[in-house]
Amino acid sequence: MTEHAATAAEQHHSYTGLPNRKLLMWAFIGSECMLFGSLLITYLVYRGRSVVGPYPEELLNIPFITVTTFILLMSSLMMVLALAAVQRNDMRQGKLWILMTALLGLAFLAGQAYEFTHFVHEGLGLTTNLFGASFFLLTGTHGAHVAVGVVWLLTLFVMAMRGRLSSADAETVEITGLYWHFVDVVWIVLFTVIYLLV
Repeated sequence: MTEHAATAAEQHHSYTGLPNRKLLMWAFIGSECMLFGSLLITYLVYRGRSVVGPYPEELLNIPFITVTTFILLMSSLMMVLALAAVQRNDMRQGKLWILMTALLGLAFLAGQAYEFTHFVHEGLGLTTNLFGASFFLLTGTHGAHVAVGVVWLLTLFVMAMRGRLSSADAETVEITGLYWHFVDVVWIVLFTVIYLLV
């Protein structure tokens, strides 16, 4: 029995027909939707209610954040390419696309760090007003999720470099991809609500 066949035989499936690990990831994503939903509702409730500045329209840099949003969306494409490469056991391409996904995630985080630093320099902190509190909590929570994803991707990259990642581990890469795509979809919602609906 080949390694891939042995791995497939060891997989446990739920009553839905999905592997248990994939079902667990979907359940986790569902709980994260509730978390981000509650944070988003808090942001919307407090939007426009700050009695002191600075205000969103004075600080938000739409062109800059559009670029970082594009970077994050391109990382989702890299994740798709990584999974496809691993599934066909092309680990040379798999390593490249996994690393590219992680690097684009890091670029997004660098952009977010720059934005946070700029806001603080302009006088907007976590305790300045309602906008600052809800903005930093919402986008900071998302940034923390991106950071977790980057660490996860770099772990996969190190495994691949050591020869410990193959097509038999495609499900692991797919589950990582589910998480990464979820983080990207959440950012599309946040970008729309925070930056475009000012």
